[in-house]
Amino acid sequence: MNITDDHVSKGGYDPGAFCSTRQAAERIGVSHRTIQLWVESGVLQAWKTAGGHRRIALDSIDRLVAQRRDALEPRQEAPPPVLSGAGGPPRVLVVDDDATLLRLYELEISTWGLGIDLVKAGNGFEALIRIGEQRPDVLISDLSMPGMDGFRMIRTLRADPAYASMAIIVISGLDPGTVHAMGLPEDVPFFAKPAPFAALRRAVEAALAPVATAA
Repeated sequence: MNITDDHVSKGGYDPGAFCSTRQAAERIGVSHRTIQLWVESGVLQAWKTAGGHRRIALDSIDRLVAQRRDALEPRQEAPPPVLSGAGGPPRVLVVDDDATLLRLYELEISTWGLGIDLVKAGNGFEALIRIGEQRPDVLISDLSMPGMDGFRMIRTLRADPAYASMAIIVISGLDPGTVHAMGLPEDVPFFAKPAPFAALRRAVEAALAPVATAA
């Protein structure tokens, strides 16, 4: 639901239950730009004042903090990634609502010998949280997922100058005609499920080549 200045002025919402984007960034421990990305994508509930300033709902901040804490707990138990250079390992985010598939991706990619720091997410909302915390070098995503699907996630990223150039690879059970009819950008590599891992590796290596050159 979009909250407007009119809703608040009519007493439907308590202004004290909201904070500024700067305060939200300090409360969560992320950048101001990350807060803007989460608001624009619907991860955080917000409204704009008559003067154009965003106000973030405190309860949505609390929910996000809890989600981040719960999602990060399994990673805290895992061993830290081995650094492959001064700039750290290449970071790849894989997004799929099937936990078994995520584990399969993790096992397969670990055999490539590329020193990849793999991060996983179960839907578009969780992926945007991960991206806001630390931008990945490559995003590998399914399209049909609950909550925020891959199409909406990709549109959100491409509309943001800070993330528009991010390398994205799609793996989906949808047929290619449907995928492109629904607006997948032409420059995004598409692979049909089950994932063709040899081709996926080539696509990831191609996407990481500029990163390796820059390093």
